[in-house]
Amino acid sequence: MIEPLPGDVYGYVELLDPEEQEILARVRAFAEQRIAPIANRYWADAEFPHELIAGFAELDVVGLAREWPDRRAYSRLLTSFVSLELSRIDPSMATFFGVHAGLALTSIDLLGSEEQKERWLPAMRRMERIGAFGLSEPHGGSDVAGGLETTARREGDEWVLDGAKRWIGNGTFADLVVVWARDTDDGEVKGFVVEQDTPGFTATKMEGKLALRSVQNADLTFEGARVPEANRLPGAQSFKDTNRVLRVTRGGVAWNAVGAMMGVYELARDYAAERVQFGSPIASYQLIQDHLVSILGHATASLAMAVKVAQMQDAGTFRDEQAALAKREATIHLRDAVARAREVFGGNGILLENSVVRFFNDAEALYSYEGTREINTLVVGRSITGVGAFVGHAPRR
Repeated sequence: MIEPLPGDVYGYVELLDPEEQEILARVRAFAEQRIAPIANRYWADAEFPHELIAGFAELDVVGLAREWPDRRAYSRLLTSFVSLELSRIDPSMATFFGVHAGLALTSIDLLGSEEQKERWLPAMRRMERIGAFGLSEPHGGSDVAGGLETTARREGDEWVLDGAKRWIGNGTFADLVVVWARDTDDGEVKGFVVEQDTPGFTATKMEGKLALRSVQNADLTFEGARVPEANRLPGAQSFKDTNRVLRVTRGGVAWNAVGAMMGVYELARDYAAERVQFGSPIASYQLIQDHLVSILGHATASLAMAVKVAQMQDAGTFRDEQAALAKREATIHLRDAVARAREVFGGNGILLENSVVRFFNDAEALYSYEGTREINTLVVGRSITGVGAFVGHAPRR
């Protein structure tokens, strides 16, 4: 049986069955022993630790929620706890894994043909081929559903892609990218698997990024990039199908936020016990205990919401607004938690060697991606009022 983390005060991890707990224990050991020692160095250099990919592959935790010929399907709760454990050590590695095993693999699994699944998914499970997900664009973030500018034009047995994507995690080294483009014929959004060596396709690393620095976000450009019809996902006929993928993965960011909160809670708690000021460990002062308890409370409340979302996914009763509320609240709590943890460290909190500033910065990315606070607010607001408020009104003249 796996021990609950210090931040899991109600022992939610015990909801996993014994086999799932054993899998999670391996993930925890990998994160603590392999990721933690190098996380700060790679974050500082804004580089990706490619040597970890073999270790991820050995864990065999890609595609846990689907059934394979040699492995049963595990719960969404387990896949969610895997995200938590990775985020607790390094949100960058959790994001890398989520893009590959979540967004990219799920797109092919949900919307691909049987031939496409056989062609790509086994290699993705073994991490011999790394995936990315190309939806966001230079001019399209929250409104990308209606404003998608990348186009796809059918020419015989090929599709010609033109346009650009931005913020594409794993984009610089992914072997395949699931790209969403608008069909010039019917105006609908279609999905394509673009492989790394496709002529007319280029990926350029984004520079100057100050959050999730180890994640290799890329600008993608498509200039007459020719993709065979065999690489078009037949189940992707409109943005409604794109949203089927996002519905599966959206709740995962709440788990990333919970993991990050648990990570900074442990860092701050341990530091408070060791740091002596005015003749006593700072853990003995009321103001410091207030910070620690607040961080723990944020993590615990967010974990409760995230657990319920995962359970509802397993039960097939999950709705968009439930994931939106969990993501909104968890990332709001995360912002406060990392700020409090930084305060516990005082001036030492801005030193990368103490790790807390890495979480402080990474929290800003988690706060924004997979739906900003404002967008998730409007998703929940629409569900409780029955009125959509996404489109603003021009001021009267």
